[in-house]
Amino acid sequence: MKTKERIVRSTARLMQRQGYAATGLKQISQESGATLGSVYHFFPGGKAELAIAAVRHGGKEFADMLRETLEREDDPATAIAACADELAEGMRASQWQDGCPIVITALESAGRALDIQRAAEEEFAAWRELVSGKLRRTGYPEDVARELAHTVISTLEGAEMAAQVGESEEPLRLAGRHLARLITSYRP
Repeated sequence: MKTKERIVRSTARLMQRQGYAATGLKQISQESGATLGSVYHFFPGGKAELAIAAVRHGGKEFADMLRETLEREDDPATAIAACADELAEGMRASQWQDGCPIVITALESAGRALDIQRAAEEEFAAWRELVSGKLRRTGYPEDVARELAHTVISTLEGAEMAAQVGESEEPLRLAGRHLARLITSYRP
């Protein structure tokens, strides 16, 4: 793995677990095995530039998992329930450390670091588009698909937080089952 990629991946994991404010450049340097000079070389804009790259990386990781789950199942309701189950298993495997890859950084940047906030919103929008696209391809009208996608992503985000705080898979598994019912209730 190239140095720049190691730096971004390390930053993404650190910010996922402890947020933007608690993650320092020295810690990123140590975790990535890169010199502090390398961090500044690849990210002359400093921590904010690196945070944007980390948000994009975390967003892509989640999007890849979501896309794979949506493609694996023909029925969108089944796919969303499977996604929630996969998130629950991942959360347990990380011993409740790895929630949403971008939510802590997104919340910390809201109203303060607009470039980071904008990057996070773009990632959330990309996730919604993946869900909306699956729904449209299976016959849901555009407006219904868009609204359901918003509900799916918002619900999964909240359930991830509840699962992490409660150290329990139940919030995600319940959310998945209820989202599947909701999606089914709008089936064309």
